[in-house]
Amino acid sequence: MLAIYPGSFDPITLGHLDVIERGCRLFEQVVVAVLRNPNKTPLFTVAERMEQIRRSTTHLSNIEVDSFDGLTVTYAKMRRAKALLRGLRVTSDFEMELQMAHTNKTLSEEIETVFLATSTEYSFLSSSLVKEIAKFGGPIDHLVPPPVAPDIYRCYAKTLPVSVPTPDLMPTLEHPKTESLPEMLRDLE
Repeated sequence: MLAIYPGSFDPITLGHLDVIERGCRLFEQVVVAVLRNPNKTPLFTVAERMEQIRRSTTHLSNIEVDSFDGLTVTYAKMRRAKALLRGLRVTSDFEMELQMAHTNKTLSEEIETVFLATSTEYSFLSSSLVKEIAKFGGPIDHLVPPPVAPDIYRCYAKTLPVSVPTPDLMPTLEHPKTESLPEMLRDLE
């Protein structure tokens, strides 16, 4: 059975990867489908996100990475998928995802939505959180797959605040000689 795991994946996180890996154990094939949303301004292009997902899932044999625009159900029908795979982190996710699952059912009776509760260690994690941490210079290596972290750091390296120079970007500054307290007192006499 083919399942579609749709999302923006901007960027893919370890939470996404957890759902992909678990989905690959449940289904014969999982298509990770990157949504092209013209209403959002993503950090990465669709092609970049697809490549990040491919680099992060090389250990999985029953996965395909694709992109789509429009309705998820339309894409799933075109691919002859029987299931939509969705991860749930918190209660608010469930309310939104359940509403979407009911809506999708009105559009296509033959496609089921399968919810996977996120593993506990990723229950707080979102792409937005990763971008926020990176934007302010925080570490994100423990939140995204190893091949993705350098891409994120590169994006935000251009936006480092001027008041926080990095050692390799700063010219060497001569520090004035600091005098000891006795020397300073002697100079005052």
